[in-house]
Amino acid sequence: QVQLVESGGGLVQAGGSLRLSCAASGLTFSSYSMAWFRQPPGKEREFVAAITWSGSSTNYADSVKGRFTVSRDNAKNTVSLQMNSLKPEDTAVYYCATRVGAEIYNYWGQGTQVTVSS
Repeated sequence: QVQLVESGGGLVQAGGSLRLSCAASGLTFSSYSMAWFRQPPGKEREFVAAITWSGSSTNYADSVKGRFTVSRDNAKNTVSLQMNSLKPEDTAVYYCATRVGAEIYNYWGQGTQVTVSS
């Protein structure tokens, strides 16, 4: 069956960096656009970043532009999120997902916690 497994979360000080990874299995990874979402404590889940199947195009939420970079390695079935200049408001559970259409996401990982201390 399809599995998406996130890793790389943790506790970091404001201004620091983390790199999240999402390992996919049970699907033809290179056929899917991929996305990252996050859910801050007590808030709704929100879009963070997305990357097309080839990696040729990316897009980001305004709140992370210039600080986060999404990338993928189709040979390793992984998608990554490099997060720099982290802020306390970046604290959230981060999820990866497969995108099958405009704002349509069908498979989700279990999430990884990112906590940014001030």
